[in-house]
Amino acid sequence: MKILKQAFTIALLFATSVSYADNGKDLRLWYKQPARLWHAEGLPLGNGRMGAMMMGGINTDTIQFNEISLWSGDNNWDGDYETGDRGFGSYRDFGRFVVDFNNIGTVHAYTRSLNLTTGVQNTSFESNGIKFIRESFASNPDQMLVFRFAASKKGALSGKISMTSAQGAISKANGKTLSFLGEMPNKLKYASKLLIVNEGGSVRMEGNTLVFDKCNSFIVYLDARTNYKPDYNSGWRGDDPMPVIEKEQAAVLKLDYKNLLNRHIKDISRLNAAATIDVGKTLDAVLAQPIDVRLKQYAAGSNDPDLEETIFQYGRYLLVSSSRPGSLPANLQGLWNNSNNPPWASDYHNNINVQMNYWAAESTNLSECHVPLIDFIIAAQEPCRIATRKAFGQNTRGWTARTSQSIYGGNGWEWNIPASAWYAQHVYEHWAFTQDKNYLQQKAYPILKEICNYWEDRLKKMPDGTLLVPNGWSPEHGPREDGVMHDQQLVWDLFQNYLEAAGALGVDADYQGKVKDMLIHLGPNKIGRWGQLQEWQTDRDDPDDQHRHTSHLFAVYPGHQISPTTTPELAKAAIISLRSRSGNYGKNINTPFTVESTIGDSRRSWSWPWRCGMWARLGDGDKAGMMIRGLLKYNTLPNLFTTHPPFQLDGNFGISGTIPEMLLQSHAGEISLLPAIPKSWEAKGSFKGLKARGGFTVECSWENGKVISYKITSKEQKKIKVRVNGEVKETLSVVI
Repeated sequence: MKILKQAFTIALLFATSVSYADNGKDLRLWYKQPARLWHAEGLPLGNGRMGAMMMGGINTDTIQFNEISLWSGDNNWDGDYETGDRGFGSYRDFGRFVVDFNNIGTVHAYTRSLNLTTGVQNTSFESNGIKFIRESFASNPDQMLVFRFAASKKGALSGKISMTSAQGAISKANGKTLSFLGEMPNKLKYASKLLIVNEGGSVRMEGNTLVFDKCNSFIVYLDARTNYKPDYNSGWRGDDPMPVIEKEQAAVLKLDYKNLLNRHIKDISRLNAAATIDVGKTLDAVLAQPIDVRLKQYAAGSNDPDLEETIFQYGRYLLVSSSRPGSLPANLQGLWNNSNNPPWASDYHNNINVQMNYWAAESTNLSECHVPLIDFIIAAQEPCRIATRKAFGQNTRGWTARTSQSIYGGNGWEWNIPASAWYAQHVYEHWAFTQDKNYLQQKAYPILKEICNYWEDRLKKMPDGTLLVPNGWSPEHGPREDGVMHDQQLVWDLFQNYLEAAGALGVDADYQGKVKDMLIHLGPNKIGRWGQLQEWQTDRDDPDDQHRHTSHLFAVYPGHQISPTTTPELAKAAIISLRSRSGNYGKNINTPFTVESTIGDSRRSWSWPWRCGMWARLGDGDKAGMMIRGLLKYNTLPNLFTTHPPFQLDGNFGISGTIPEMLLQSHAGEISLLPAIPKSWEAKGSFKGLKARGGFTVECSWENGKVISYKITSKEQKKIKVRVNGEVKETLSVVI
């Protein structure tokens, strides 16, 4: 009876690893060899707060992990990370644990994979007639990193586990646990605890390691925390981390493994599967290849629409994994960092990067994943007010920020004066897509109004009555001067969004009048001497400039001031500017526009998605599609992480936000279906779960580039204009 019970348990452990395959397309990253390079080949897990990178080692499996609030630096409101002034700090590496196995021997049939629907990572291989399976996931409901190791033969697992803090704390063994705790120089407390639950065999301490011997299987539960609290008035510090960890691990031990796994899959699949796209069918022979091979084939010119769908879903998976309510927002590296000196401090860069991280949040049905960014904005307001008053005068109302921000309200590097206006767009868009009136009244509206106050005080009135943003900068390009178009467009967007919000609430009629007057008098966009949309008030644009930033095209995307239907001449000028930045104007004006013709500084992981969104808004699906191919060809690593270089994840997040702009747009007072579909997607396709402003959820199917069916749903029935196959119709949404 005991033998039968053990056999059943082992069979169950193997069954759970394969019983949650995606019901639709095979949305997995999979490989035939272990990872060698952490940033290029490791596979990421995350529950919003904690993350881990899975390397899939055989005899030695190293799991590096992070907790997103482990930051160096102090609580100062106006630091400079480049000079170290006031200790701006950076996002740090938490640690790693290593599992060393005894005598596995030569292996075959090796695979490792990450399921983008279930958020489960698997490694499997065979050796000496024994099948080994390792299964891992990051649970948000139970706030735990979970790693299961199993073998098809009883007693086949022996070895040892060690754990190391990347911040110098000493790891200690106690019973079946390893733990460390310490304090950063900035007095931030941190702690981690690993516990092992084995079936069969034994586990014992040996120095500061755990030795497992002749186990059938074992599960490792890992938790890590700091005493960070997102509250300026509390000095950014809260409860000690270890008691919280021990409470969470005690709760997890009351659940069996299958229940824990089911809770995780139910939670994460709800988000990962909330929006899907189908833009074509990849050949079976191509699908039979691992992702790294397919990526090389695609870069060489092959068609692989399933790979394009995968990069869309991967960005969504990464956002779900690194941005959940109650945690901090995704930063430059998302949640995954293995360095104590990461590029750009692994910070919150607010001149495009952190905003791009969240472009997919609303349009791809991940509104709750937008909340950490909004909470971050709210938490940073008071230290930003202090920094703003010091920089711009003690009587300054409202606030803005420097380009680089920390979790302690810290501001580093150059002042990005319209930063708060760009943040306000995200605050507003969360309302526009969700129609949550309580959120609008309690959170969004006060932020929008206060930032309008800042610009009411700051705008410079010219002799002709126009209003210019003084002393602006077109990131990261050109001199500081009055009336930079990037700044003008951001303030236009802010005022427009404020008026929409105030109108929805029916409040502040007098102030609405004031904002309308400022909006009317804002200095307009200009068309320059070679037909381009000017970047500055002075017509100095160089037609052979391939700078990575396209800041003066904010009004095209993610703004909505310029479009082919409402401002056709400005849209034509924007097209010329966009071609120029891609190396397809000036001396190369007669060069065909291709993926390869986008040259030089423009080949950046985050530049491709931004330009994808712009081409989509300008109605050119083929060029938008080229931007997807460019990202995958030039700036995507074997694990599909995007690289600037260096590695940073705004390209992954961004492309998931701009691909939907090719299929659905809702910024111009109507829902437009297939506004910019490339020829390569025209044959047959569909999407489900994409969101439109006004609280609508949309699904659509097409053949030969024409919509053949669609459905628009909402919580309450509403009239909506829909542009279908070039014709505008008025219809009613379906109540769900």
